[in-house]
Order: sequence, then structure tokens, then C-alpha cells
Amino acid sequence: MKSKKRNLFLDYLLIFVIGFILLYPIIWMFFSTFKTNEEIFGSFKLLPNSFSFQYYIEGWKGSGKFTYAKFFANTALMVIPTTLLTVLSATFVAYGFARFNFPGKKILFVLLLAMMMLPNAVVIIPRYTLYNKFQWVDSYMPFYAPALLCCNSFFPYMIIQFLRGIPRELDESAYIDGCGTLKTLTRIILPLMKPALFSAGLFQFLWTYNDYFNSLIFINSVKKYPISLALRMSLDAESVVQWGKVLAMATVAVVPVMILFFAAQKYFVEGIPGSDCYASDLYSDSVCDRRSSE
Repeated sequence: MKSKKRNLFLDYLLIFVIGFILLYPIIWMFFSTFKTNEEIFGSFKLLPNSFSFQYYIEGWKGSGKFTYAKFFANTALMVIPTTLLTVLSATFVAYGFARFNFPGKKILFVLLLAMMMLPNAVVIIPRYTLYNKFQWVDSYMPFYAPALLCCNSFFPYMIIQFLRGIPRELDESAYIDGCGTLKTLTRIILPLMKPALFSAGLFQFLWTYNDYFNSLIFINSVKKYPISLALRMSLDAESVVQWGKVLAMATVAVVPVMILFFAAQKYFVEGIPGSDCYASDLYSDSVCDRRSSE
């Protein structure tokens, strides 16, 4: 009994230590928003000498004629449609691969896997050339178009694995009750896919929200800058960087991501390993329209 308690104590202690190490950069960043440059670089103390929200107020005003409210609005305008389009396109692609047989399916699936191994740096120049011909540079279309066309093969692959855990008998029952392919997907399969869809959406949201490289390549106007570029611009706006303001805005930028993650954590955890806990009782006779004879 004592041995079990000791092992449990050591487990919790180890988790606490690892968690503190992982969270320490965020904790340090938060307390550094109240420090001057001299305190940040001239002292190892975690806590500041005084607490003041001066850097938050000054940082929110931005370094030019645009405030961070504008940059957050730009980020939402770029990230939210990209996330929704990714989930929509990945759902249809994954459903097609998981539920139907068609000519060239194996070859296309191999290509799907191969695209996952392709680094972004390899295709960035062809993409830029193509988008420039379409006059999409300095807009959010370079983010919307690949999402709509399901160019990131990771998401359909992840949803395919989830769909393989949902029994085909549900589809067959839906067909018997008069549902077509689209209605079977929307009324039967989609409610069961909610964990996988949340996981895909959360991944895409985080990746697009934190994307600096593609934003730097495709967006040129300051009035269209997302948060990632705005933070970088803050470093170049003054001869002497006020790190307190930069870290304050970085802290504010982290808040939406943390809120989203904790709000969707349940679905995120369920959506990664598979669908071991799908709710087959969600299917009922009332879901689909009865046959015309009824």
C-alpha cells in the first residue's frame, strides 16, 4: 500500500515537473509584459518590480495607423474561412475514399500519402507563380483556394482513419430507409464524425493562425497583415525595441488559441486515435425520410 502511494506521488511529481518546464516559457512571457528592457535582460527574476498594464495599452495601439484590433480582424478573416473550407473539403474527400470504390482509387490514395511527405518549401515557388498569375497575391485567396481544394492531405487521411471505425451497417440501414448518399453523410455519418472534424479544424486553425512563412510570402499590404506579421513588424518599427509591448501583444495573441483548445479538448482527444466510442444509438428511424410508400 505504501509502495503504491509512493509510486503515485512520484508520478504526480514527475507530471508536475514536466508540465512546469513546458509552461515556463509562457509564464515567463506573461510576467515579462510588466518589465522594462533592463529588467528583462538584466535580471533573472521571474516577477517584475511592479505590475502595470502600460505595455498592453501601448502595444494595442500598434506602431502605425493600424491598431491590433485591425490585425486580429485580419487574422480572423484569414483563419476562420480557411478552417471551415478545410473541414468541408476534407470531409467529402475522406468520405469518398472510405466508403466508395472507383477507378484509380489505390493510385490516388498513394498520391495522397505522398503529398503528406512533400515539404512546403518545395511547392512555394510554383504556388507563388500560379497565384501571381491569378492576381491572388496580397489577398487571402492563397489560403482559401488550397483549403477548398483539400491540398493538405493530412486532414482527409486523418478523417479516413476515423471513418474506418464507423460500421458500414449504418450506411446500409440509411439506404434502406430511403436516404441517398448525401443525406446519409449529413444525417448519419457527420454526427459520428464530430470528434475527427473538431480535431481537423483545430489543427488547421492553429497552423494557419501561427503561419508566418506563407503570410510573409503572399501578403504585402500592412492593412492585411495577420497577427504573426504584425508582431514581426513591431520589432522593426522602433530603433530600440520595447520588448514589453511585443511580449504583451504576443500574450494577447496566445489567448484565443488557448481558449479554443480547452473548449474543444474533449473532441480533440477523441478525434485523434479513432472512433472507438462512436454512438451508434444516434441513428434512429426518424433521422431519414421514410420511403415514399410510407
